[in-house]
Amino acid sequence: MKPGLSLRVAQHLTLTPQLQQSIRLLQLSTLELQGEVEQMLADNPFLERDEAPLPREEFGLARADAQVSEGDRIDERAEAGGADTDAAETTDTDWDGDAGEGWEGDGSVDAPPPDDSEWGGDAPARLSSGQEDEDASDAGQRGATNESLAEHLWAQACTLQLQPEDAAALRFLIGNLDENGYLEDSLAQLASGFVEEDDGIEQMQALVHRFTLALRLLQSLEPAGVGARNLAECLALQARHQLAQTDDVHTAEELRIALSLCEHPNALEWLTKHDVKCAAHDLHCTEAQARAAMAHIVRFDPKPGRAFADVARNVIVPDVIVSTSGVGAHQHLRVQLNPDVMLRLRVQDMYANALRGNRENRNSADHQALAQRLQEARWFVRNVQQRFDTILRVARLIVEHQRNFFIHGELAMRPMVQSELAEQLGVHPSTISRVTTAKYMATPRGTFELKYFFGSALGTEAGGSASSMAVRALIRQFIAAENAARPLSDGRISEMLKAQGIDCARRTVAKYREGLRIPVASLRKARKTAQKAEVALS
Repeated sequence: MKPGLSLRVAQHLTLTPQLQQSIRLLQLSTLELQGEVEQMLADNPFLERDEAPLPREEFGLARADAQVSEGDRIDERAEAGGADTDAAETTDTDWDGDAGEGWEGDGSVDAPPPDDSEWGGDAPARLSSGQEDEDASDAGQRGATNESLAEHLWAQACTLQLQPEDAAALRFLIGNLDENGYLEDSLAQLASGFVEEDDGIEQMQALVHRFTLALRLLQSLEPAGVGARNLAECLALQARHQLAQTDDVHTAEELRIALSLCEHPNALEWLTKHDVKCAAHDLHCTEAQARAAMAHIVRFDPKPGRAFADVARNVIVPDVIVSTSGVGAHQHLRVQLNPDVMLRLRVQDMYANALRGNRENRNSADHQALAQRLQEARWFVRNVQQRFDTILRVARLIVEHQRNFFIHGELAMRPMVQSELAEQLGVHPSTISRVTTAKYMATPRGTFELKYFFGSALGTEAGGSASSMAVRALIRQFIAAENAARPLSDGRISEMLKAQGIDCARRTVAKYREGLRIPVASLRKARKTAQKAEVALS
């Protein structure tokens, strides 16, 4: 082949740093965003928190850098290399196939940084620290003062008169417990970290023996069941603990059978299926005794360490709050951003004005670097605000579509898919996916992830459609009202849904039932029988 030159015209989207940052911030959860903001505040001297209340703060950041004139912005954009101009030229351009995940934005991400008043006035202002309710303390603050599992165990261990080697082994095992109170690694695996290959087997055996003694001490501490290697051992430890504390002969016999049941290889299978007959046969006891033993085991805690879990990590902070006013069908739904998660940031005016006034060194490398940092601060302020703007727009549209849910409950939910909202907002479906992931809405009916309100459609006899979420709620309602002696099968539930005009196959019913964590009919019957027996015995 002969080498040659050719010209061709092609169009593609340049992924500017501003657009990359906007996409990344949009998909972050509230806690992740707070960490990102703290990192940016530490790295960028031009960025600061805005603590003073602003007259035009209905949208939080409307005057973040209001003192910088348009002419200065043009100068700084020229110094920064014209990156914003590239972004402006790609406003209406779709993603190229090789550009990563799909994104079309919401029409304002890729605009150059003009006047910040374009951000409007729809979002509420965040309360300043002095306006916050002093009596309101969240679960994270309460949980921060809780005693940890390790501290609780070591406080008990300190009352024992142990040799330094035994105390060190016990402390090591306590430090290796997971949040549920289980010891996941075997003693040999734990010991291997202290023994070199050249030390020999004898030292390894000696260390495992010391850990074995320390494990017995650990398993004797409160809460009962801590230090177990698996669920069966955890239940057995609790049965042994209760057996040592009871004085009633009848209860002691039931607990001895419960202990034998927990130590049997098929214990978990019997407990899961409530198989009283097999348990009674293998344990050489009556069915009534086996049933009473299972009733004791059901009351044990399968995760003894969770009472000491860090509450702060499990707290869900809603991004959006929905409040209602009025009665019945005339209720008015108000959607607003949670003021506790709204971030008020601004560009440091003093530094920005000093940099703008230093026109003699505009071409120096230091000046160019500082100008770039100033531009990054402005981008960050705008992208953070746009993140909240997009979340609010999506949340309002969700509430508008699912209005009947907030008035009547789950049975009134409408089918809704992400592409439907994306089309109405003029954004790419991947934008809706990012907005609804790890974002939560607090409503009078509870706190839900935004993804909760989406559901596929099932056909009805009338030619319409029913939401899969409403069908799940209907299945839960059917099962809650079923006869305990004759629980509903998946096929029977499918027939009941067809009688309601909803075309739902048996396999679909099974899928929804499993999603609701409801066991099959045979297990529901066995559980309700065991519950009745437990009530009768008590």
